[in-house]
Amino acid sequence: MHDDARTTADAAAEPGGGNRRSRLLRRLALIGPAFVVGAWQFGPGNLTSAVQAGGLFGYRLIWVIVVSTALMIMFTDMSVRIALSSGESMVETVKRVLGKVTGVLAGIGVFGISLMFSVGNAVGSGLGLSLVFGGSPVIWTLVCTVVVAVVVLARDFYTVVERLLLAIVALMAVGFIASAVLTRPDWGDVAAGFIPNLPPGVGLLLIALVGTNFSINAAFYTGYATRERGLTRSQYRDVTISDTIPGIVAPGIMTILVIVAGAAALGGSSGGTLQQLAEVLEPVAGPAGRIIFALGFFGAAFSSMVANATAGGTLLSDGLGWGNRLSSRRVRAMILVVLAFGALVAVLAQGSPVELIILAQALTVLVAPFLGVLLFLLANTRRLMGDLRNRWWQNIVATIGLLSIAATCLRLITTFS
Repeated sequence: MHDDARTTADAAAEPGGGNRRSRLLRRLALIGPAFVVGAWQFGPGNLTSAVQAGGLFGYRLIWVIVVSTALMIMFTDMSVRIALSSGESMVETVKRVLGKVTGVLAGIGVFGISLMFSVGNAVGSGLGLSLVFGGSPVIWTLVCTVVVAVVVLARDFYTVVERLLLAIVALMAVGFIASAVLTRPDWGDVAAGFIPNLPPGVGLLLIALVGTNFSINAAFYTGYATRERGLTRSQYRDVTISDTIPGIVAPGIMTILVIVAGAAALGGSSGGTLQQLAEVLEPVAGPAGRIIFALGFFGAAFSSMVANATAGGTLLSDGLGWGNRLSSRRVRAMILVVLAFGALVAVLAQGSPVELIILAQALTVLVAPFLGVLLFLLANTRRLMGDLRNRWWQNIVATIGLLSIAATCLRLITTFS
């Protein structure tokens, strides 16, 4: 008996025994911040552009999502490393290293973008539930806004948000995997879509795909979520493996699945709306097909609604020096302002005004390159980063990302000028 007990203890101490299980559990416990950011990134705009990409160009733009996801991982990783190195919020770090005015502008810029996009998130949440349960999308928009407001007022706000968004991401994954399978795509053609190919006439759709999947605003906020979790430098490697990479890859995979479903269902010959795609699934799989996709769409809009308001309110409060912790009353008040604005405009306009979408894009043109440069500069500051400073290869990838942002913004400027 004594020998058996010793054998068990020895096995537990070996890499393949209890230590490995313990390490796995520790890594699983780190999941959260990047998934919150991924939920913000994967919103109605992302879904709409993905459906149009599939409907207009079949599977040929899948590679754009792969490249955008890789760049998003790099900038999210920089944000995490900055947060782990500084011990401060992102805006506090910017103010200390790059100047107070720069930090204030960063906070106000992200808030402005969040305010504009809050309308689309609110409308999308209401539309998703109306597709499932019927009734007025405006009424469901108000219901969703009230639910998020209750979450904001919860005592342990960040923990509630993180768990809620993880559950919604899981719901979306099921919905979009099922949607892609139900449309019966040609998986050989899907594989060919991973090879870079720029079809003629892609124009603004390419910009929309890059802009919604490579979101510097969301990457910038990762530092806040990392700090809320109380993560430390010693956990960086485990955080990268358990949270940063899977948290950003997950929305990338779901976007690809939506493109696949759109291409297979809409024939790759005409653009379509989310509602049309949901209706196309109905004859394929009955009412369940439409409901599955609608639930996935609701999950995307609602999760983005929560994360967008949280990030916008936090960044504005931090930029103005009013605090940056989610337990702060001022931070929560600013989050509620973002929610109220989205709901109010959605109700008054009975939908998402085109002017607000254009304004949000214009703000992105100004703010995204600015935030990208800030992350790049901070991640290369030796006295701040120490051993977590950017390596040469990380600077190469980050430079490619900055050039991509600049090219995207230039194209938008020339389009709307």
